[in-house]
Amino acid sequence: MNKVDVLLGLQWGDEGKGKIVDVLTPNYDIIARFNGGPNAGHTLEFNGIKHVLHIIPSGICRKEKENVIGNGVLIEPVIFQEEISSLEKIGFSPKDNLLISEKAHLIVPTHRLLDAANEKSKGDRKIGSTLKGIGPAYTDKIARTGIRIGDIFEDDFMAKYNKLKDSHIRNIKALGYQVNDFKIENKSLEEYEKEWFNAIDLLKKLKVINTEYYINEQIKQGKKVLAEGAQGTMLDIDFGSYPFVTSSSTVTAGVCSGLGIAPQNIGRVFGIVKAYCTRVGSGPFPTELFDNDGEILCQQGKEFGSTTGRKRRCGWLDLVALNYACMLNGVTDLILMKIDVLDDFATIKICNKYEIKGEKTEHIPYNMEENKINPIYDEYKGWKKNVSGVSSYNDLPKEMKDYIEEIEKRMNIPVSVVSISPDRKDTIFRKELK
Repeated sequence: MNKVDVLLGLQWGDEGKGKIVDVLTPNYDIIARFNGGPNAGHTLEFNGIKHVLHIIPSGICRKEKENVIGNGVLIEPVIFQEEISSLEKIGFSPKDNLLISEKAHLIVPTHRLLDAANEKSKGDRKIGSTLKGIGPAYTDKIARTGIRIGDIFEDDFMAKYNKLKDSHIRNIKALGYQVNDFKIENKSLEEYEKEWFNAIDLLKKLKVINTEYYINEQIKQGKKVLAEGAQGTMLDIDFGSYPFVTSSSTVTAGVCSGLGIAPQNIGRVFGIVKAYCTRVGSGPFPTELFDNDGEILCQQGKEFGSTTGRKRRCGWLDLVALNYACMLNGVTDLILMKIDVLDDFATIKICNKYEIKGEKTEHIPYNMEENKINPIYDEYKGWKKNVSGVSSYNDLPKEMKDYIEEIEKRMNIPVSVVSISPDRKDTIFRKELK
């Protein structure tokens, strides 16, 4: 019986997961999302096309592959409908090869209003929410008051919807605000609700099934499954830089709960990591740069959020955090992204230890925010050469290979793939991933 392979981010998200899922899809029969929702932004670039996915799995552009939205994913119907429409406009038919878990939870319009109210009430302590309703929707899921996809087919759907809506309005008022204090995509609640219910009608026409039975049956039949994660390990609700985290499990363990797969059925774990670090929104970021080097990383890497458009914070590669992420996820293969962004640097730095209160450590502290972390760097010679168009690892500059192999040595995990541009064709395989 085949194992389910996993692909997930090892940093603070935005590692380039969408491209690699798209590149690896030919090796698999099924691509399945296991966590997150419209706060994700997975970018695909091929044949001159650039497309951003938020909820739909990144294998959707391969029409012969099945794509599954698992029970651990949140679906915002309006955003989902827009994704379907935008894919159809560029010639794809996502309705044909997309399956949706009946147990996936819905983001309702008032989730988004409550998200905005919660964020505003935090003042200087805001976490940098995408304001897509993610936190409130997961809160309702845990509180057992949420609405699932399967509910839209039930006779009491409107009663459940109105009960949840009324609860959210009370919570917004308890925070000291009124519903009309906030907009959803520049629309009032009433205006947005009309769009939302139209999108619900679309969902009713799609293939909604019990995906955990489906995936396990496909595994038994010998089909190959790739589980696609959203966000990154350092944003995990349990193991990330709490409270500046997302609301779902972003690590390998989340595959089991987000798709209904037993732990013994997990196979290879592909960990996606940028050759440097970025973070969107608030929260601790030990290697963040505030100088010209940071600005060069931002501009060369086009570091602006694919979901929010916000400028990303940039810094050098953090091996303390990376080692932690590899440990948590059981990473078997590292996939190194955006190393071409470092082409113009004469000197490149890697953080190998933290100094906290005068003590050196290779461990992530309990409270990354309150503990003043001084990163300790090693310096490496840059390659000062444009690597675009290089197709063989042997043809890369020696200094770049030294950098890659240093990461490999310190993590004791092979760097199996190196990406040198956003396009799917600019991907160098050092190790077979089939």
